[in-house]
Amino acid sequence: MKKPFVAIVDDDSAFASYLRTFLSLRGYDTRSYSRGDEMLASVKQGDPPDIVLLDVMMPGMNGLETLRALKAAKPDLQAIMLSGREHASTIVEAVRLGAADYVVKPDDPEGLGEIALDSAIKNAIEKTRLVSEITELRRQLSDDQDRAFLFWGNSPDMESIAQVIEQVSDSDVTVLIRGESGVGKELVARAIHQCSPRKDRPFIKVNCAALPAELLESELFGHEKGAFTGAATTRIGKFEQADTGTIFLDEIGEMKSALQAKMLHVLQDAQFTKLGSNRSITVDVRVVAATNRDLEAMMGRGEFREDLYYRLKVIEVTVPPLRERRGEIPHLTGFFMDRYARRYNRRARQLSGELTQLFLSYEWPGNIRELENMIKRIVILQDESLVIREMSRAVRPHAAFAVAGVGAPGNGPLPSPVEADDIVEIEDDVPEEESDAAAPAGSRLADVAKAASTKAERAMIEETLNTVHWNRRRAAEQLGVSYKTLLNKIKECGISRK
Repeated sequence: MKKPFVAIVDDDSAFASYLRTFLSLRGYDTRSYSRGDEMLASVKQGDPPDIVLLDVMMPGMNGLETLRALKAAKPDLQAIMLSGREHASTIVEAVRLGAADYVVKPDDPEGLGEIALDSAIKNAIEKTRLVSEITELRRQLSDDQDRAFLFWGNSPDMESIAQVIEQVSDSDVTVLIRGESGVGKELVARAIHQCSPRKDRPFIKVNCAALPAELLESELFGHEKGAFTGAATTRIGKFEQADTGTIFLDEIGEMKSALQAKMLHVLQDAQFTKLGSNRSITVDVRVVAATNRDLEAMMGRGEFREDLYYRLKVIEVTVPPLRERRGEIPHLTGFFMDRYARRYNRRARQLSGELTQLFLSYEWPGNIRELENMIKRIVILQDESLVIREMSRAVRPHAAFAVAGVGAPGNGPLPSPVEADDIVEIEDDVPEEESDAAAPAGSRLADVAKAASTKAERAMIEETLNTVHWNRRRAAEQLGVSYKTLLNKIKECGISRK
């Protein structure tokens, strides 16, 4: 078990040395700082302690100022104030700023001060543990909700992804998740972690596109103090933080060639060295990577290492875009509506039939992330008119295909937009006396149109009924029709529950 890490912030070097000995004998790891700004720099670089012992009286930034800054940077950090004497006003201010306790420096012959300090540290560690457990429980609940909505859909593609996750969950093989931006690749990675024996261990995400190459290596593997300009303290990297857990490398295709070589070494040997160090560190980490790039084309151009590609691609999962999973849109819409109504204390709205149809016809270039943001906007504004106007402009070019049922749930993506000029040219070729005449009843064209329309209606109704487990009232709401109309349509189309 990892020892609790206690930071000592005191300009009195003799007393700081005494505290290090006192804490080491009780099984704590320690590090001391002579100034508050040194401690703050370490916390901001991602190396926070479990407990801080903070002297009240220090030159420059005093203890209370340091406490205020620490709480702003890391609100859950437990800080114990130390002082040579008791001042009621100082104690009150320290508690107001969030100090866990206030202890007079232990220098009495009977050791009462040491007992008080030992007790304060144990209480603070217990509080840290409880806060960590609550945070983890909330995260697990959020993950379970995310996993649930990810697999609500009943499309064959999503069912196959769920099966792959179950099959690989009890192994440590690397997984490469592919798909367009916004399709939910991170949710798949989290589902893999949550289904694995590592689910109670860390899940660490790194966005390889968010940092320049020179900083990404430090982010992944850490660095020693002085390894480069600005490296004021030693830093633990994400791989070390993910030890015994899972690391998710998002946008792996953005990683530069030099760092790809080091990544290959980590995957082969489970070892790495920090920047500025010669000591190898061994970790037990499962690697899950994701990309929206064409890695095969990048290999052909020499931009991605072939050996790393095959190391990552032991298991490959491809998440289809939302336009190929239209039957899941009603479920996703309901999930996001409930989530953001609770978060922003707003009323969960029922989408109008017009907006529902637009959602089912839209191409969704931003995939699930775009849908989520649209629902969030509707919840906050409590008005869907702006979204309807925007989507009407985007969907209108596809209206010519609606009659054939193209783009309905389960029928795949819509074709490319039809330009207005193209439609005019087609109409100009039609004789004037025939241009406004409807196809006569019983003609092949009318029969084809009617059959296609009925087929599209049937497909949409069946998809919706299946996704709501044949709750017909809920299905009617999602389709934007009355309950009676839906019952009539079910009868007309000959739909029965399988």
